[in-house]
Amino acid sequence: MIGISKLYCDNIEPSDILRYKKSEKNIPSHLLQYSNTAKPVVVWNITKKCNLKCLHCYSRSDEKKFFNELSLTECKNVINDLADFGVPVILFSGGEPLARKNILDLIKYTTASGIRAVLSTNGTLITNEIADNLKNAGITYVGISIDGLKSTHDFFRNQNGAFEQAIRGIKICQQYGIKVGLRFTITKKNMNEITEIFNFIVENNIPRICFYHLVCTGRGNDLIDDTLTLQETRDITDLIINLTKKIYDNGFKKEVLTVDNHSDGVYLYLKMLKENRDKAEKIYALLKMNSGNNSGDRIGCINWDGTVFPDQFLRDCSFGNVKDSSFSQIWTDITNPIINKFKNKKKFVKGRCAKCKYLNICGGNLRARAKALTGDLWSEDPGCYLTDQEIGILKN
Repeated sequence: MIGISKLYCDNIEPSDILRYKKSEKNIPSHLLQYSNTAKPVVVWNITKKCNLKCLHCYSRSDEKKFFNELSLTECKNVINDLADFGVPVILFSGGEPLARKNILDLIKYTTASGIRAVLSTNGTLITNEIADNLKNAGITYVGISIDGLKSTHDFFRNQNGAFEQAIRGIKICQQYGIKVGLRFTITKKNMNEITEIFNFIVENNIPRICFYHLVCTGRGNDLIDDTLTLQETRDITDLIINLTKKIYDNGFKKEVLTVDNHSDGVYLYLKMLKENRDKAEKIYALLKMNSGNNSGDRIGCINWDGTVFPDQFLRDCSFGNVKDSSFSQIWTDITNPIINKFKNKKKFVKGRCAKCKYLNICGGNLRARAKALTGDLWSEDPGCYLTDQEIGILKN
């Protein structure tokens, strides 16, 4: 996760994070990605059920009942363990988390345990009653997936009217004082609508947007031909940076992030080196704090059936199951060779990643993409659009 607005628009200082070094439990959520906490943010796919059937769904969710989900009691036991372990945030995802009947009970139990709870949703099931209950349960943020304007979004969702329903969900959250942002997955089919999406967040007073680089796992594997070329990815990253700067210059201080391609951080640093070396060095210091991809270390995932993954995309790379051992025991068991490798992944990445002089701020980029596109979990990430000269492999 690369904070474009924070880094490029001079909206954060390294000292902002360092002041929380002795009390990271109290660090504001917008600074959490830069903290040195050893405890992971947990993405919890709390259900596989979903009322939509999105083309790029990494979990292949569907609108039917699944019989292997953790029970309410099992979920509460997991939350107790996560709280004792010191997990700072649980991101409830799915499927569609609001399709799970006791999701509000779980959110309330999470916040009562001292863990921040955020929600990743398609937004179509949000009603006034649900928003009121989410607010009372202590939800701190709701991220709603919007992958384009009306016709494009409905195409990705496989359902007419999904766009209007999601917009209704956004407005209801706003009415109830819940911070709400957008999640946009970039493909060839919607890359030309990014400018309109920036206009949309300004016009609708939406404070945050995350642009996700497509990861070809789950149903997303069927969209491999819609993956951007390296040059297109570079151009889109430039566009996002420039549009972020434009809205900031016009007084709209939105939080803009890119997700799932840590090349973006290096690219942003190299871009700033040409513009302002002092600001570039500050960006480098912040990226070093972030340390790039943290799957299997400071990012973790729990599946609906209790399986623990390094992140939500690597669904064929199990660390264990919370039905057999607690999450905290699984996560700290470095005798497990795959867990040990993820906690030391910089030693195991291959190819350009291993040779890159920015490995310390990229972290080897996304292992899920390397696995999906090459079959090798530790190969270089094919999504890196930086040249050999830029990453120090070849001299200019």
